[in-house]
Amino acid sequence: MKYQLFFLFLFTASLTTAQQYKVGCIGFYNFENLFDTEDDPAIRDEEYTPEGSKAWTPELYESKIDRMAEVVSQLGTELSPDGVSILGAAEVENRKVLEDVAKHPKLAKRGYEIVHYDSPDKRGIDVALLYQPKYYKVTSSRAVPLMIYASDSSRIFTRDILFVSGLYDGEPLHILVNHWPSRRGGEQATRALREAGATVCKGIVDSLTQANPDAKVLIMGDLNDDPVNTSVKKILDCERKVEKVEKGGLYNPMEDLYKKGYGTLAYRDAWSLFDQIILSEGFLSPDEGFNYYKTHIFQKEFMMQKTGRFKGYPLRTHAGGAYLGGYSDHFPVYVFLVKEI
Repeated sequence: MKYQLFFLFLFTASLTTAQQYKVGCIGFYNFENLFDTEDDPAIRDEEYTPEGSKAWTPELYESKIDRMAEVVSQLGTELSPDGVSILGAAEVENRKVLEDVAKHPKLAKRGYEIVHYDSPDKRGIDVALLYQPKYYKVTSSRAVPLMIYASDSSRIFTRDILFVSGLYDGEPLHILVNHWPSRRGGEQATRALREAGATVCKGIVDSLTQANPDAKVLIMGDLNDDPVNTSVKKILDCERKVEKVEKGGLYNPMEDLYKKGYGTLAYRDAWSLFDQIILSEGFLSPDEGFNYYKTHIFQKEFMMQKTGRFKGYPLRTHAGGAYLGGYSDHFPVYVFLVKEI
């Protein structure tokens, strides 16, 4: 297995040393309505067909695939030429669209493999995981249903939580990929739905860390909540500072970015940081194995609105019913992990 190596320089008053590390890069990206052009009668995807309201032709679909591949191809390449070794994804219609992204010429040489399950979401959008098998060996995976209900006790069908376990350079690594219910209908009115998602994730993390206090677990996804909201801050019980994270606890590096004014999507002249990667305390110990190094929001000029009222916002594929030819309404995020050699 080959990892890109880099030098991290450590300074003291009287000595300068250099230590060599392996680098791992893991990310998450909301692909914003990555639908194929075929009408699936089991879901509400009619608008994403040639005859639908989006006039979603094969040519536009291929353009969308190219844009997704362009972004993914650049994630993390400042430290690893292979880019992201693992990428969580949201708002994908099915496995086929992921296969089309993975086999794109900009990504094909990385050999991404896919973990995907169809969710019961009425629109047909799912979460998934792309991974490079030379870095990560999947040993098990399952879709964890999010059982939430409306005021009339009817079930609200939304995205499952994807739970994947495997070996990252031979080291056990567990990943939870999420796309919690949106704020449509109002933040307060829908708050309990996202808190339910947080409760499910917290239960899985607790079971893993009770079995192994040093377990390495990543919670990632479009949480539709910011790092300071109750779902993340209270229910997941995430800490902003590394030194405050207790054994079996969770560290959220995104909270510091949020407090500094950074975000991954914008709405009504305000930035939110819904796209997050949260790490268990096992990534913070100076023991052998991979440890947390850095977090990034990937926001390049080519992915942004260039002019007008929404200048600087993510450049979307569609807005207001019009085709913009953009990328996504979310910026992707990624973390670097390092292992001392």
